[in-house]
Amino acid sequence: MSSQVSTLFQLYRDRGGAQYGGEAVTQLAHALQCATLAEQAGASAALVTASLFHDLGHLVHHLGADVALRGIDDRHEYRAVPYLENLFSPAVTRPIQLHVAAKRYLCAVDREYWAALSPASQRSLELQGGIFSDGEAAVFIQQPHAADAVKLRRWDDQAKVPHQPTPILEHFEAIAQTIVRD
Repeated sequence: MSSQVSTLFQLYRDRGGAQYGGEAVTQLAHALQCATLAEQAGASAALVTASLFHDLGHLVHHLGADVALRGIDDRHEYRAVPYLENLFSPAVTRPIQLHVAAKRYLCAVDREYWAALSPASQRSLELQGGIFSDGEAAVFIQQPHAADAVKLRRWDDQAKVPHQPTPILEHFEAIAQTIVRD
């Protein structure tokens, strides 16, 4: 069992009770819901793990609470990578890096997507660069792991339900431990 992976899970135990932006769930509840949706969809262990850790960057920055309300893009999709890249393959880290761009992509290719975003997600989208142009969208989806990032993004959007039952954190820790790099 990797102690480095256990340390990552301890971050959720220690800091996961924080509110998830302007949503009605905590950081931990959001992560568990997202990973549960990935698992229910039959995603690989790597994509389930990416779904759990996709917002880890929110737990490791020192910018304070409600950064989007203060007009700051915390660039959380990149802040998580240094904690993950030595432990997991790009099948975990790249969907995490791309999940914000996937929101920009989905807004460009699906006219109903933007309207379905929560107000907090709509607000952060503007800080994150806004909707992709058609050309940007075409380039984005051709990248390795972009399709998985789009799946993760959709689960991310659905993972904001107060009191939604999920497996416990240890369930996903066991999954993550199976794909740790040697």
